[in-house]
Amino acid sequence: MSTDRLILKATLFAAEKHKDQRRKGESQIPYVNHVIEVAELLERFQHDTETIIAGLLHDTIEDTATTPEEIEEHFGVEILSVVLEVTDDKSLPKTERKLLQVVNTPKKSDSAKKVKIADKICNLKSIHTAPPENWTLDRQTEYFHWAKQVVDGARGVCPHLEQLFDDVWLAGIRELE
Repeated sequence: MSTDRLILKATLFAAEKHKDQRRKGESQIPYVNHVIEVAELLERFQHDTETIIAGLLHDTIEDTATTPEEIEEHFGVEILSVVLEVTDDKSLPKTERKLLQVVNTPKKSDSAKKVKIADKICNLKSIHTAPPENWTLDRQTEYFHWAKQVVDGARGVCPHLEQLFDDVWLAGIRELE
């Protein structure tokens, strides 16, 4: 299957899995826009097809009824491996999940680190431009600082992506603090 076909297949898969979800911000955009934005960032900086597809699928296991077996069946063990690396264990309390992201990100594969950085860039942009209604400035600021800790553990895999994160982080934090 061609690279373009695989990426389109993953986009359609993600769209179907996230079809009833919306982002938390004021605009309530379809959630699938987020995973497409993550994949576009990865593609923009010329990452491999597997990493781009993992970007499209990075929230499917965590936030939908998708099973690891489905991802492996449709996209293979390599992509499943990256998706699993970036999937939080929702059975754990939120504070523990956030701490584990900071602690474990440096140990992840380069592909998983790239997906993490792209995901955090997109999240910061969303929080900066259209924060969730119930998020105070303190909560937004806390998220920005936590995201930076996660990304700091992922550094060394893509200078251009890391620089974009730094630019987005700095623009947002200047307005928050």
